[in-house]
Amino acid sequence: MLNQKGGVGKTTSTVNLGHGLARAGYRVCLVDLDPQGHLSLHLAIETDQLEATAYQLLVDDDCSIEQVIVPARERLDCIPSTVDLAAAESELADHPDRNSILRHKFAPVSDRYDIILIDCPPGLGLLTLNAMCLVDEIIVPMQAHFLAMQGVGKLMETVWRVSSGVNPDLKLGGILLCMHETQSIHSRNVVSELEAFFEDARQSDSPWSGTRLLHPPIRRNIKLAEAPSFGQTIFDYDPDCRGAKDYQGVVESLLSGWCSNDKSPVVVQADSEADKPAQDQVEQVVSSGLQASVPASKDDESTTGGNSEGAG
Repeated sequence: MLNQKGGVGKTTSTVNLGHGLARAGYRVCLVDLDPQGHLSLHLAIETDQLEATAYQLLVDDDCSIEQVIVPARERLDCIPSTVDLAAAESELADHPDRNSILRHKFAPVSDRYDIILIDCPPGLGLLTLNAMCLVDEIIVPMQAHFLAMQGVGKLMETVWRVSSGVNPDLKLGGILLCMHETQSIHSRNVVSELEAFFEDARQSDSPWSGTRLLHPPIRRNIKLAEAPSFGQTIFDYDPDCRGAKDYQGVVESLLSGWCSNDKSPVVVQADSEADKPAQDQVEQVVSSGLQASVPASKDDESTTGGNSEGAG
């Protein structure tokens, strides 16, 4: 779950999709790579009682992944974090394999889980790069706002660079609309722009040639904001509310896409430096599709209640 902007629904989505997938029978591991540790709080994990967290996993060569895995729910494990994780970026700056530490640490338990979901920090630093080197697919939680769409364009440039280098399997799998305002004309315009861009990219060899907008969008729901204060997922707290129904729908959408993933895009690697697209070409491709003006309408209706989803 990646977006360089904070407060867009990364933690909320990681926790609830993770629990939803575990409820569907899959073995899931959640990784809290945000020094704020909100994912750990969301699951009521008492990190002050733990001997090791994600920080020790990354900076201590002698710390094994088995030492930091905490059972959270049936078929759902978690690797928690604390504020100490913020120091990892500087401490690992000179590490020769600093971008792939998490991938190497996960190798001994790779067969234990069907799905690994990582809650990334806002930003594209060392912690996020470690996540991108481990995973196959990035999901971007975002609001359907014009400025948020520009941030997705910048993120796509980073995905291209990583997929062209340290992780050829990496792709942009999906866009998850959070705190969605279905009655807003502006939101509908942004959604249309995103759908058109990714449809045009279907025949390309880019890491986003298979990207889809995940359905249904996650509507604003105060229950999603209340659940973390009880250390519960939305399926624990109120499984009949619309927030739970929306996340259950996204779980089914993800599983449907993964189970039919013969359509997954193949990331074509260049054979030489001369064959690789120049960075300005990548930026031009992204910006030409995602930086078109989305007009606001005087008839727009705004929902009330602020960021009531409680996105972490």
